[in-house]
Amino acid sequence: MRVIAGSARRIQLKTVKGMETRPTTDRIKETLFNMIHPFLCDASFLDLFSGSGGIGIEALSRGAVKASFVENNKAAINCIKSNLIATKLLNQATVYNNDVLSALRIMEATKEKFDIVFMDPPYNKGYEKKVLDYLEQSMLIHEKTIIIVEVSINTEFDYIENSDFEISKIKNYKTNKHVFIRKKIRKEII
Repeated sequence: MRVIAGSARRIQLKTVKGMETRPTTDRIKETLFNMIHPFLCDASFLDLFSGSGGIGIEALSRGAVKASFVENNKAAINCIKSNLIATKLLNQATVYNNDVLSALRIMEATKEKFDIVFMDPPYNKGYEKKVLDYLEQSMLIHEKTIIIVEVSINTEFDYIENSDFEISKIKNYKTNKHVFIRKKIRKEII
């Protein structure tokens, strides 16, 4: 796994041994970043269920001004920190060694705001719904925040209809997909 583009281009990243994390392949990562490229410059990026930190590091390399990484696996945390040092991006990063909901509460208390939220939770466990339920009521996001969820291809998002979110795009791959979610645009009644 490597950084594809930007200031840390071509730097090899360490990954966590075993099957606890699933690093996003370079091809899928490149497709994702081609889609979000216009929104990265000076963005504040949140990488949830970070694994080795490859997505957040790619965002920093391509112009995000800061990134927060959330991971509760100690080996993965060490990997993220090592990768941030290798890419010389550590000073733009905050790393949380917590479960995702605890980290979100900590960030909420510090009045953080994010332009892009990326999450790659363990597949088919329902974690993405819990995070979206939290973010729906949170001050961590704003009206234009882009939320990207990487999930297995068969994951349903029917519950979005009854929320303040809407799906703006779905990009399907062979076994997984990226679901792009935004706050619903409220129309003013005059």
